[in-house]
Amino acid sequence: MSDGLHVHAYGSADSPPLVILHGVCGHGARFRRLAETHLRDHHVIAPDLRGHGLSDWLPPWTLEQHAADLLRVLDSRGIDKAPVVGHSYGGLVALHLARLAPQRVTGLVLLDPAVNVKPAQALEYAQTSDVVRADRAEALATQRHDWPGEPEEHIEEEVSANWVEVDGTWRPRYCPAAVITAWSEMCRAPVLPPPGLPTLLVEATREEFVGPDFVKACRFTMGAEFTHVGVDLGHMVYLENPAGTAKLIKEFVS
Repeated sequence: MSDGLHVHAYGSADSPPLVILHGVCGHGARFRRLAETHLRDHHVIAPDLRGHGLSDWLPPWTLEQHAADLLRVLDSRGIDKAPVVGHSYGGLVALHLARLAPQRVTGLVLLDPAVNVKPAQALEYAQTSDVVRADRAEALATQRHDWPGEPEEHIEEEVSANWVEVDGTWRPRYCPAAVITAWSEMCRAPVLPPPGLPTLLVEATREEFVGPDFVKACRFTMGAEFTHVGVDLGHMVYLENPAGTAKLIKEFVS
C-alpha cells in the first residue's frame, strides 16, 4: 500500500519503470498478463485507483485527487520519472498527472481514453454503477457479458480478483460512489498533454470514446510530439490484442 493506494508491480525493480492506469470499475491486476507476457523488460507499476480494488475508498474521487495519489506512489517508490500508460478513465488520470507534474512523466500512452463521453451516456452508466448479483454464477455471467470473447479462464480470474461476496450477494470490488463520480468527471472538458511531452494516442475505431475534436486539438498544440494510431478494436484494446498493444507501448517508450 502506497499512501492509500494498493499497487500491483510486475517485473524486476531494476528494469525501467512503466506506470499503467486502469479504467473505471477496473483494477491494476488487469494488466498482469500484459506485463508478465509482453512487457517483461519493464518494471510495471499498476495501482488500484482510489475507490477501486484494494485501495482506499475514501473521497474525494476527482481527477485532481487521482493525480495527486499517483504522484505519491512515484515518491514512495523512489521513481523520479517514468512513462505513463492510461486506459479509458485511466487516460484522463494520466493526463492530469502529466499536467500536475510534467517533469515526472517522460511520455504518455493513451489507450482509447474516455475524452468524448457525453452527459447522457455518463448518466446512464452512473445510474447502473451499484451492481449486485445473487451468487458467483451471476457474477461470472455479468463478466462474460462485459468481456465478450475473452477466454473462460480470464473471466474466472477477473471474478476472483475483482468481485467480493457481501452479505450473501456478489458485488464488484469498487465503491459505487467513486464510479458515479468518475462518470461525472468524464464529462469535463479534457485537458491536453503538456506542450513538449511525447504522447501516443491509441484510438479504438469501433468505439467513440475519443472523437475527432481531441485528436485535432492535440495535433494543433503538440505537432510532432503527438502520434495518433487507430486500431480496429473495441474499447478494451489491451485485452483484445495484448501483443499488438504492448508492441505499440514498447516502441513508443523506447
